[in-house]
Amino acid sequence: MRHVTLMQIFNHHIAKKYLSRSGIAHAIACAYHAFRLAKTYNVSVDLATKAALLHDMGHYTWYRNGKWDYDLYKKHDIHAIKGAERAHKLLIRLGENPIIAKEIAIAILFHTDSYMPEGFIKRTPLQEIVKLADEMDEEQGGMHHYRKIEKEKAIKMIERLDKMVDEELRNTPDKT
Repeated sequence: MRHVTLMQIFNHHIAKKYLSRSGIAHAIACAYHAFRLAKTYNVSVDLATKAALLHDMGHYTWYRNGKWDYDLYKKHDIHAIKGAERAHKLLIRLGENPIIAKEIAIAILFHTDSYMPEGFIKRTPLQEIVKLADEMDEEQGGMHHYRKIEKEKAIKMIERLDKMVDEELRNTPDKT
């Protein structure tokens, strides 16, 4: 049984604020990638899609002389740390199971190693899925964060993914 749906997350004002900052189209694309990967790796599609949807909610835009500066962003990046905290707080507010909220937050924390020394992280399957889903949608120079999606299309895609998750959970009830 799911405590919180993707649509509940997507409609929350905190998620709206941070997802619009980091790119709604990217977040949704990653959630779809995570769904497929979770089925392949036998990981909960519920946790994988939530973690992938929220994985970049810690982004901060770095500007120099009024222009986006990707190199400056990469130099000072701690978005996974901030995002894990924000996602955990949001999920708890929405009524998510605290154990699941923590697991999702940790997957967000470890979806990138841009803030850690190379080879420092040994990921769980869920954490690896979120990392791979992000990489599958990545564009050079961080441009994946600037792709646009119409609000109506985003809502339909989230609704569809929620149905896919529900169906998968019905067919495999042992996975959260």
